Amino acid sequence: MRSTDQLLDDVHRSIAAYCDARHHFSFDEKNPVVRLHEPTFSADEINAALDCMLTTQVTMGPKVKQFERAFSDHYGWSHGVMSNSGSSANLLAVAALANPETKDGLRPGDEVIVPALSWSTTVWPLIQCGLVPVIVDIDPSTFNIDPNAIEGAIGPKTRGIMIVPVYGNPCAMDPIVDICDRRNLVLIEDCCEALDASYAGRPLGKFGRVGTFSFYYSHHMTTLEGGITVTDDFEVAELMRILRAHGWIREVEDRERWLARYPEFHPRFLFVNLGYNLRATELQGAMGLVQLPKLGGYVNTRRENAAWFRRELSQYGDFFDFQDETPKGKHTWFGFPMKVRSTAPFKVSELTDALETAHIETRPIICGNIARQPAIKLYQHRVHGDLKHATEVMDRAFSFGNHQAIDDNARNYVAETIRVFLRKSGAI
Repeated sequence: MRSTDQLLDDVHRSIAAYCDARHHFSFDEKNPVVRLHEPTFSADEINAALDCMLTTQVTMGPKVKQFERAFSDHYGWSHGVMSNSGSSANLLAVAALANPETKDGLRPGDEVIVPALSWSTTVWPLIQCGLVPVIVDIDPSTFNIDPNAIEGAIGPKTRGIMIVPVYGNPCAMDPIVDICDRRNLVLIEDCCEALDASYAGRPLGKFGRVGTFSFYYSHHMTTLEGGITVTDDFEVAELMRILRAHGWIREVEDRERWLARYPEFHPRFLFVNLGYNLRATELQGAMGLVQLPKLGGYVNTRRENAAWFRRELSQYGDFFDFQDETPKGKHTWFGFPMKVRSTAPFKVSELTDALETAHIETRPIICGNIARQPAIKLYQHRVHGDLKHATEVMDRAFSFGNHQAIDDNARNYVAETIRVFLRKSGAI
């Protein structure tokens, strides 16, 4: 009779053989397709997740804790709180900072400055926690929040800034941190598109009171869904562990303080604050532990691809503007964004239609100008300035795939498709 270990080895080998036979994500010149993303996971991650399922211990447990510790140690945070998505990571960050338990936090009615070029769940947690988003414009060269616009938008109710390093391009952290220090503002870093990015050698997420990251399927690394909120503030981290799961104390590191305060309650069902259910699963933690060591290689490929696209397409600079890497920043290129100039003899939709026809997938840049989206008009907010640069990105910019499976042949195919379009449109 075969042992359990032998049976498991057989399963692992079978899955590896299947993936070797079926998982071919590189560019195929005979059937050219350039997708926005190709999977970063295969047999290693599937086996790690399957191992959790075979134990039947699948809800949040030791694998999640191991991944939280590994991710935090890798970049130098004291605490990481994993959740079921990057959007949940944002919600945990804002909810913790806006909680009555948090010292020097945010309170209902406080204003938080956000970039117009952002994602919906950058802004929704602010509204959900009774805060008022103040929407400001971006720097047209980096696509990131403009520090000058931040300064101009500050009013008597301003208490925080929530920044978004667009597509992994670090924001101008020196002036932003200076503004926060001078104005006594809370800084929140929504780095969900910016895994492994840094500024002046310092990882993004280390500048604010909290930072967030996403491990969604299409991001630099994945746990399929998943996110993490990082901080060096122990009290905020403990509160996020409480908020993540029902408001109880099961996952806090210092349980004794709560048990001493409320000895009359059963420790497994002691609820000390409001809460959600934003827990990650053991499968996600296990996948993250396999993916994390691969992240640096994925990012290096993205950076090499972006540098190539920039060099190759810069000859058409009369028609396009490109996102500039922030000085002192390490950009990790979630995708390759470009903007069609208003003077170009074609529309952005004509170019994206041509790319899609050639099976090169495209997408808009995040939400575009969030102040123009219908949903924001339902809730209290404030707009500073005309937001013209974010509007230009919404109306005339797009991105195409830039990921670990893009190779020389894929890059040349994209560039040649753009050249053919420019010739047919009479631009060159």
